[in-house]
Amino acid sequence: MTTESAPQTGVNKARVGVQRFGTYLSGMIMPNIPALIAWGIVTMFFIPDGFTPNSQLVTIVGPFIHYLLPILIAYTGGSIVYGVRGGVVASIGLFGAIAGSDYLIAQFNASLPGGDAPLGQVHMFIGAMIMAPLSAYTMKWLDSLWEGKIKAGFEMLVNMFSAGIWGFVMMIVGFYPIAWLVNGIMNVLSTAVNWLVSMNLLPLTSILIEPAKVFFLNNAINHGVLTPLGLQQAADSGSSILFLLEANPGPGVGLLLAFTFFGIGAARASAPGAALIQFVGGIHEVYFPYALMKPMLILALIAGGATGVTTNMLFGGSLAAPAAPGSIIAVSGQAISPAAGGVPNLLVVWLSVLLSATVTFVVSWVILRASRKRDLAAMAATDDAFGAAITQTEAAKGKSSDALSGLRGGAATGADGGIEPATMTERDIKNIVFACDAGMGSSAMGASVLRNKIKKAGIEDVTVVNKAIAALDGSADLVITQNQLTDRARKQTPGAVHISVDNFMNSPRYDEVVDLVRAQHDEKGA
Repeated sequence: MTTESAPQTGVNKARVGVQRFGTYLSGMIMPNIPALIAWGIVTMFFIPDGFTPNSQLVTIVGPFIHYLLPILIAYTGGSIVYGVRGGVVASIGLFGAIAGSDYLIAQFNASLPGGDAPLGQVHMFIGAMIMAPLSAYTMKWLDSLWEGKIKAGFEMLVNMFSAGIWGFVMMIVGFYPIAWLVNGIMNVLSTAVNWLVSMNLLPLTSILIEPAKVFFLNNAINHGVLTPLGLQQAADSGSSILFLLEANPGPGVGLLLAFTFFGIGAARASAPGAALIQFVGGIHEVYFPYALMKPMLILALIAGGATGVTTNMLFGGSLAAPAAPGSIIAVSGQAISPAAGGVPNLLVVWLSVLLSATVTFVVSWVILRASRKRDLAAMAATDDAFGAAITQTEAAKGKSSDALSGLRGGAATGADGGIEPATMTERDIKNIVFACDAGMGSSAMGASVLRNKIKKAGIEDVTVVNKAIAALDGSADLVITQNQLTDRARKQTPGAVHISVDNFMNSPRYDEVVDLVRAQHDEKGA
């Protein structure tokens, strides 16, 4: 049973739609990040400019990025829609798109006047994102046409031949219209990026990227545009600045440090831990709620992001492959690659992170200080009066106190609201699921926090796991999501109880969940 939610406005529906699209893209890319890392390691060591050049092993580099990576992405996307069957058909269709793209480029190069530089290969990452849902959904629809109408004993024959025949059809579709379309898209996007670089306007992308991240729309931009274009550039020149546009951890840690020193209440108390998780762990979602608390802070993120991009543009900072997760460790690993410039490039990337964090910190400080009195008054008017009193005491002392900070840890915040016992107790809570876009970052962190609380409470027969929203099924009794994502989670699992939190790291509702589960156990024991 779920609590009723207000009807969505047109803006909210559009936001949820873009989030769902971004989630699907993330679901295709994120499971294949290990393959991208493996490709980055191969290039790091074995290309002519690598640490250990090898004329034999370097032959892996081209086929890896041109065939294996796009096909893995297509298979993953197809399997999300229609299991293994969808993944196989999507892979067949994409292979047609790869061959079609190569054919079109070969025809174009053959027509060039002597001396003109030929076009290079287009790697079908965007093609995979198109072919996967197209192939899998159409295969699923076709299967539904004769479901239950096949005579016993002929099911395997029909299933095998129908998938093979439809895979052949999608391969032809991939070879002609999809290959032509993707080549055109890549040409337009590459031209746009090159124009921004030539006009020194690339920092303006932060005006779009930083707000998109805060509203959980970053996956659509990062995986839909930046990663495909960056991989294309990396294949051609060894590295790309595009990998740093969204993954730079500087703006996020700058914002969290500003809350650490100048924030109030529970936000200030939780900011240091969030900064560590964001900067070292690479889970950027932890700073989104802090920016949403005061949307004016998005300006600080934009300023910091633009500073980082500008620094990398001026001094040539880039990464050899996507940094996932976007931690300083992953970013440094891809920056030190000889293909990206080795140690000098690493120093440039570190400088861009430092400057972007500094600018975000300073602008955030100005915004937080300007509204401090108003924020304290607003906090005092809520049910976090205890937290406000602690903060005001610290302000009167002129310094923070470990003892007072410890007291603040027990102060509840009203941001998340409370659990309604009448609603909750109608369902026996056995399986708790934390859900986020990719199911790997912030949700894993939240699940770990609640799992530890439940373990300390001595409750043994309740499971706490993390999943992507797209992977939610009917097995969950209770689903916990960040409030920007709850509407989508409700649509995936309408039969589960849904709880929204502002922050996966430190929500008072975790204690409420533990109390609820303990009460259910005590009731059964009685």
